[in-house]
Amino acid sequence: MKYMILSYGTQQDYDVLSGKDAEGQPAWSPEDVAAMHQFMEAFNKELEESGELVETRGLVAPVHTRRLELRDGVPVVTDGPYAETQEVLAGYWIVECDSFDRATEIAGRLSKCPSPGGVWDGSVTDVRPIAEGSADLGF
Repeated sequence: MKYMILSYGTQQDYDVLSGKDAEGQPAWSPEDVAAMHQFMEAFNKELEESGELVETRGLVAPVHTRRLELRDGVPVVTDGPYAETQEVLAGYWIVECDSFDRATEIAGRLSKCPSPGGVWDGSVTDVRPIAEGSADLGF
């Protein structure tokens, strides 16, 4: 079974990672960012070597987002970021493994990602089964 592990962040998170202070959060040092990258590379390599990694991608900052909203049957495009949105999808992993519990275990390992001052405390990661066809959707 395939599962998608979704990692969330905010524009503020992207700002501090790129070296800018943001709303009471100090900018990360280059060493802090390097430690995070090293963790992610090792995490991904381990999943690849186990044969469980299907795909993984990080997404660019929300400021580079475009939102399409249907109004009276016409798509209206708005450039991001969006004040009403606090958390956005920051990246994802698609894993193929034996069970929902195993996918959850994999996602739980992300909590070991280094961060200065424990800034990832309270962060959210979702694990969702991927539908292989319309019958899997439940409607």
